[in-house]
Amino acid sequence: MTVDLTAQSTGTAAPVVLITGALTGIGRATATTFAERGARLVVSGRHPDKGKTLVDDLEAKGTEALFVRTDVRHDQELAALVDTAVERFGRIDIAVNNAGTDGQFAALPDMTEELYSQTFDTNVLGTLLSLKHELRIMQQQGSGSIVNISSIYGERGFPTGSLYVASKHAIIGISRSAALEAAAYGVRVNAIGPGPVQTDMFDRVTGHDADAKAAFLSSVPVGRAGRPEEIAEAIVYVTSPNAGFLTGQTIIIDGGMNAA
Repeated sequence: MTVDLTAQSTGTAAPVVLITGALTGIGRATATTFAERGARLVVSGRHPDKGKTLVDDLEAKGTEALFVRTDVRHDQELAALVDTAVERFGRIDIAVNNAGTDGQFAALPDMTEELYSQTFDTNVLGTLLSLKHELRIMQQQGSGSIVNISSIYGERGFPTGSLYVASKHAIIGISRSAALEAAAYGVRVNAIGPGPVQTDMFDRVTGHDADAKAAFLSSVPVGRAGRPEEIAEAIVYVTSPNAGFLTGQTIIIDGGMNAA
């Protein structure tokens, strides 16, 4: 099924899509997939050199694209990102809050305030602040669709991963609450919970060790890691008018892990 994005924006203009954490992995795949569907893109991350490369790649696909350097831990930077997007394109139709970190996995007795802040400032505070400014615009325009990226571990535990797990649980709770607040304004908010996906983060978690990766993937019923493009396709669908009755939900994409 081809997802129709045209009804997501006003008139005949292509929808405007804002993506945080767009420079690698799922974020980059999502930007590319939206560009291939004709959307206009505002992409963000912390590395201007990678941002320029991504914009060049997106524009090569025939779409308009803009990079804004943004650290989602800081309110003023997210305000500037959203305002810049509106100044350039006049609106924001879709937002994908993908910026996140795996932090540092450690046993609970070894946890510190610094490790907590390292994980929660990006994953939880960053999602809250992103929603704050995206909803500021979308509620005024009376339409919009937002996806927050959680994880399969937003619904289960993982030994030594308590901070990461807690942050991803928090994103699901935030998404549900935001959906209830935003519904009256014509704005939908959902979450996507990927399982193991072949990204740099997955390599870090498994220590770049082939045996450790194989052991991890042995728990996946379909027998492999997901591809970033598979998650991107789900994000495009969830944010599209085809899913107009879907809000406040978390879609787990994990190769069957949660079914066990």
